[in-house]
Amino acid sequence: MIRYLAQRCLRSALLLVAVSLLCFVLFELSPGDYFDEARLYARISQDAINALRSQHGLDRPFPFKYAYWIQSVVRGDWGFSLAYGTPAAPILWRRAKNTLILTVTAMLVAWAIGIPVAVRSAAAQGVSLSVVRATIAVLNALPDVLIALLLMLIAARSGLFPIGGMSSVDPGPGGAWSGAQDLARHLILPVLGLSLAALPPIIAHGATAMTQVLESPFIKAARAHGIPRRRLLYRHALPAAVNPLISLFGLSIGTLLSSSLLIEAAMGWPGIGRLMLDATMQRDLYLVIGAIMLSSIFLIAGNLLADLLLYAADPRIRNA
Repeated sequence: MIRYLAQRCLRSALLLVAVSLLCFVLFELSPGDYFDEARLYARISQDAINALRSQHGLDRPFPFKYAYWIQSVVRGDWGFSLAYGTPAAPILWRRAKNTLILTVTAMLVAWAIGIPVAVRSAAAQGVSLSVVRATIAVLNALPDVLIALLLMLIAARSGLFPIGGMSSVDPGPGGAWSGAQDLARHLILPVLGLSLAALPPIIAHGATAMTQVLESPFIKAARAHGIPRRRLLYRHALPAAVNPLISLFGLSIGTLLSSSLLIEAAMGWPGIGRLMLDATMQRDLYLVIGAIMLSSIFLIAGNLLADLLLYAADPRIRNA
């Protein structure tokens, strides 16, 4: 177990180094920097702009920028945000917390809905199966942005849910409890949007895995012994189909993180995706790098958790 975990952690660390290097290379190849917009103002001289670029190390070569960023990560600063005028770390951690609240909630909702639907669709026939397949096809065809816009339109017409943001200006009396209720109301639309984007692969892959298990000899023997249908599905078939579902769990994290960028931007959720978009538009180098690295860390951590769960569930991996 320790050896397996050490190997996975080493691969993850090397992958993060490769991602950070690629990000710096792409920024080095892209034209312009944060101070390009300052050239549009006649009152700011070119010498002043050059002095600012030199002060923040933007005129230095790529190795210097990368070495500075590594040192700042070790110190806990994660670089300096030019747009906010502060170290990037406090901004990144605050936005990362918001993204985790959104994506973890959406993942729990998607899996809580997706697994029972997948189990039922694997055992269903006729009209029920056709309805499930049609729903999956429609959700797969809808872009994430369109889902977000449709949800916002419904909310605007109905007036039942707040549109945009993470909290109200005045959540009302009640202290922490009112704040939690207000957060839950603001979570409904973005969580629903992310869950709808994550549901199709969960249902499709889960149903495929369950269908294969239901055709196996031990399930046929259990059915012949008169085991009730619900018990057969959830206590015998579902545990046998757990391996592909665990692998899908790691992939679903990537789907949620990629979808959260659009959902956060469309619905005004103050998370990593919204921060990355704004920082990219402003060419705030270290803030963009930090946002990309945190997204990569979340994705790698999710896949590492899936690998550990698969290691615990499958003795063939432990004995390999």
